[in-house]
Amino acid sequence: MNIHPTAIIHDSARLHESVQVGPYSIIEADVEIGAGCRIESAVRIYQGTRMGRENRVCHGAALGCEPQDLGFVPEKSRPLLIGDHNQFREGVNISRGVKTDGGTRIGDHNYFMSGFHAGHDCRLGSHNIFGSNSTLAGHVELGEHIFISGLVAIHQFCFVGDYVMIAGCAKVVKDIPPYVTCDGNPARVVGLNSVGLRRAGVPAANRSAIKQAYKLLYHSGLNTSQALAELKQQANSPESEAIMHFFEQSDRGVTAHR
Repeated sequence: MNIHPTAIIHDSARLHESVQVGPYSIIEADVEIGAGCRIESAVRIYQGTRMGRENRVCHGAALGCEPQDLGFVPEKSRPLLIGDHNQFREGVNISRGVKTDGGTRIGDHNYFMSGFHAGHDCRLGSHNIFGSNSTLAGHVELGEHIFISGLVAIHQFCFVGDYVMIAGCAKVVKDIPPYVTCDGNPARVVGLNSVGLRRAGVPAANRSAIKQAYKLLYHSGLNTSQALAELKQQANSPESEAIMHFFEQSDRGVTAHR
């Protein structure tokens, strides 16, 4: 293994032979790191963290640290579980779990820019981008192909659907449904993420179905229950079904339109 002599690695940590560890990094007990991972300088990976393949962890990142929760005691600790092909840039800080059996979970192919923080028990999907100094409180759940701009703050227990784009400095206090763009303080839906959907190869007919679904939900004059009942009769694509399911499952309430 390519381990810098100043790195400190606990005897019980399990690192694949291809893992690289840079100067002054610390890897604690009961950590697992998969093939091809690069742990750069002054990184700390805390006890119980599990990491898949081909992840890059840049200078000063802290993964699996204790939750910033006044009620935390070590006996309640749950792991941080990380998938494959993620990048954690400088100063990223992600807490381990404390209140759910699954702990904090991160999927694959995510890109975390400098200064990002995720609180305890978050569930993050795959192919997401997190801007510098954006912050997720505890228990936030994210889908896939989401772009969160810099300095965004998301309230605890919020859920963000697939293919959402959130503008810089937005304050998110309610669930954000899939396929939309949001902005503001508090955040409001300002339109569809049309560029993201086209780049993802969503067919024009499906994009049209998304547009019609949101026209019904936000601009028809019907209340949410009435609009969902009407959408159930009209739903003609997987995307419109996903929108309907999101609204039906929301606990915090769904972000309003500007």
